[in-house]
Amino acid sequence: MKKLSELYEGYEDLPIKDIKINSKEVEPGDLFICTMGVTADRHDYIEDAICHGASAIVAEKDVSCRVPVVRVEDTNRELPILASKFYDYPENQLKIIAVTGTNGKTTVAGIIQDLLGNKECGYLGTNGILCSKFQEPIRNTTPDSDRLYKYFRRFVDAGCKYLSMETSSEAYFRNRLNHLQFEVGIITNITEDHLNIHKTIRNYVDCKKQMLKQIKETGTCILNIDDAYFEECEDFINCSFLTYGKKEGASLQIISYQLGNKKTEVTLKYENQFYTIESPLVGEFNIYNLCAAILALKAIGWNIEQIISRISNIKTPRGRLEFLEFGQPYKIILDYAHTSDAFLKIYPFLKSIKMGKLITVTGSAGGREAEKRGPMGKVVLENSDFVVFTMDDPRNEVVDSIIDDLVSMSNQENYMRIIDRKEAIHYALSIAKEGDIVLVAGKGIDNYMALGDNYLPYSDLEVIEQYFLNKKD
Repeated sequence: MKKLSELYEGYEDLPIKDIKINSKEVEPGDLFICTMGVTADRHDYIEDAICHGASAIVAEKDVSCRVPVVRVEDTNRELPILASKFYDYPENQLKIIAVTGTNGKTTVAGIIQDLLGNKECGYLGTNGILCSKFQEPIRNTTPDSDRLYKYFRRFVDAGCKYLSMETSSEAYFRNRLNHLQFEVGIITNITEDHLNIHKTIRNYVDCKKQMLKQIKETGTCILNIDDAYFEECEDFINCSFLTYGKKEGASLQIISYQLGNKKTEVTLKYENQFYTIESPLVGEFNIYNLCAAILALKAIGWNIEQIISRISNIKTPRGRLEFLEFGQPYKIILDYAHTSDAFLKIYPFLKSIKMGKLITVTGSAGGREAEKRGPMGKVVLENSDFVVFTMDDPRNEVVDSIIDDLVSMSNQENYMRIIDRKEAIHYALSIAKEGDIVLVAGKGIDNYMALGDNYLPYSDLEVIEQYFLNKKD
């Protein structure tokens, strides 16, 4: 708790319990900040915030109301400054390892935490906030600053020295991360995504590159040398950097590997020494993810032997190429894949282990990036024996229209439409035979379905579990 006078000189000693940007979440004693959203101007919700108990308002417009108003030039830029001050600058007490990229953020950030241990290192990203003292879901990969700095404070109070953190392109675009300095910054890869926000691939790349400006001069940048945007990113670096990949010259070079169902054997080269290791993660793309995480620990002072000794501690990330076992004679895999690039990385591995048919259940989110649907659907249709297209956070779009987009670039007819996602998954499981693979893609372990303007409780994992419980009855 702070007083308003501690946050803004010249104002009264009014107790402030917390800071909020969502008027519906305001509680008595909170300070309400009128940030500008994509579709919402939170100045319009001042009265609602006061009705919920807001003690004071921070605004960038001239407003008159019955509680004190602090006038600032730009509420969006003010929010992280205010949040940092309110929570006593917790970001300065953490060594932040930032992970950005189109694919692999969650896995890389999770591996880093597994290697460092959840007492020393917290995790913040798609899978929530996690350390030895707490584990909770969060809505956004990189939350708004009012929540973000609160989480930083919780990690510090839990005794964490490091934070392995996913940093999304949207977060850079929305200025949520402007005032942070990173000990280590990782760009996993860059392919086309989130153009509903960024409009062009150039804007998207520039947002990813923003992270490079925020790495400390004494910090380290880590880049995928095989990525198409590697050289562009390399030219933007103002600190020391390390690279990983298959190309000659990589700091950590992938020499060879043997893929398996439950593990991967890989030989890596570092400083002219060769290391053959066994990883519990499967798929070629996870070799890249592992390399990024290994270099993150190198960057903070660990030696390669120490790191390799901890690789057995790595856990398979939830919802990322996650194999589900219910005693069935076929494989069920849960994954977040929702772009052409993500599917192109997964399918070669699935084909290498399949004995029967490959059945994919997927859809595409509504209200965003309609242009990516055709290419993604084409990849899915060409690499699957059968596809069940269904809903995936349709929001205010008609699911049938989304599916029309998904099948628009292919003449193949190896698919069917089942609008209800639960029915779609149950149908795919019902037709699977011994040796088949059922890939349920798009939502991973998300616990909601975005329908209209609402987020309704929903889980692919629970739907799959229910199918097998029903079979027992």
